[in-house]
Amino acid sequence: MRSALCALGAAAALVLLPAGHARAEGQEPDRDFTIQDPRITESSGLAASRAHPGIYWTHNDQDAPLIYGVDSRTGKTVATLTMAGVGTPRDMEGISVGPDGDIYVGDIGDNLDGSWDHVWIYRFPEPETLKDQTVKAKQYVVKYADGARNAEALMVHPKTGRVYIASKNEDGGGLYAGPERLSSSGANVFRRVGEVPWVTDGAFSPDGDRLVLRGYFMAKEYAWKDGRLGGDGTAIGAPFQGQAESVTYTPDGSAFMFGSEGKNSRVVRVDRDPEHPSDSPTARTPGAPKAPAAQNQGDGQGSATTGFLVLAGATVLVVGLKRLFRKG
Repeated sequence: MRSALCALGAAAALVLLPAGHARAEGQEPDRDFTIQDPRITESSGLAASRAHPGIYWTHNDQDAPLIYGVDSRTGKTVATLTMAGVGTPRDMEGISVGPDGDIYVGDIGDNLDGSWDHVWIYRFPEPETLKDQTVKAKQYVVKYADGARNAEALMVHPKTGRVYIASKNEDGGGLYAGPERLSSSGANVFRRVGEVPWVTDGAFSPDGDRLVLRGYFMAKEYAWKDGRLGGDGTAIGAPFQGQAESVTYTPDGSAFMFGSEGKNSRVVRVDRDPEHPSDSPTARTPGAPKAPAAQNQGDGQGSATTGFLVLAGATVLVVGLKRLFRKG
């Protein structure tokens, strides 16, 4: 099924990716880069390091307890972390760095939409040195107040440290808030605090005032106030990628970093426009001209009729394949 999704996404990308989107790789951190590690074939989460400038943490959509630190200057893996003290992961989907400097990993996927009555979050301190090493992690049991569900987005607020999860559903998902502090004894109940579209990843801005959520063909940034989404969000000119699975902010909050699954997958930087307030963001690809206002009102760049039809058809096929595989 993932192969089908990647093929559909690639077809959409050929039609809709702006000609000026690609940019030569340089030696500056926090810029476009290609993940070079052949082990990383299903990058399903992305988080900017707090301790090591230019490093982004990612992991495969898999059952191995491995976290990779990738240098955005070169695309090469500079640290492989093996989590110890946890059971065998089932479906790791999200990663975030908290205000305490800990890395949080969400083993929260459930492709059967509710087959597991609980999922897990793993947590360990971000290492001081970048090298291959084993890290001792804590494991937290997570349940949802309104029943089990599938999710791919895990976000830790950079000020309060509260953990949030966005569920994934073709009819729209929910945003869930965890307890004020996670407990390693007993289940941590996450409660619905908002409604969200189909979400594959999300991240808080470094100042905690904004939340970005992305799906396969769209991305929105929301103002964040009093632990809730502030309004309906504003569309971001997100890149179209093979299977759009990850997003995070750069450490200074000036740009988004969008990632995708696949071998040698590309992580693409999209700048925020600093002239716009946090509740009305616009974004563009560095080096590309700003699009006219009429083209920025959709869920992404490339509003040509052909592109829209490709996306619409791809979306229908994705949902159809998902349901077909579930029945099988």
